[in-house]
Amino acid sequence: MARRPKYQQIADDLRGKILDGTYAVGDLLPSTSTLMATYEVSVTVARAAIKQLQTDGLAEGQPGKGVYVSGEPQPTTPSPEFVEISQRIDELREALDSAMARLDARVTELEKTIRR
Repeated sequence: MARRPKYQQIADDLRGKILDGTYAVGDLLPSTSTLMATYEVSVTVARAAIKQLQTDGLAEGQPGKGVYVSGEPQPTTPSPEFVEISQRIDELREALDSAMARLDARVTELEKTIRR
């Protein structure tokens, strides 16, 4: 299974903390610099994680003050197009993983042949 982008992993972690009550509605979320240090990521990745929470309706930015928890995520139903594309991406990832495994095995064979 392919790994999710780092910003999504951070957003997922923060989402979990919102849902488990670590961060309640109205609480200030960690600053961009805190996220950078905690998760060892760039400013771009930290900002993308916060933006994802805002897009999901979990956080709201207040200029000059920070980003606050604004609510709990609302359940959404993905569009049929999204489901189809996601399934196709998963199929392509599996095919790529399989091809990479075959390539790795072939390279190992060739290295053994060269060393003889």
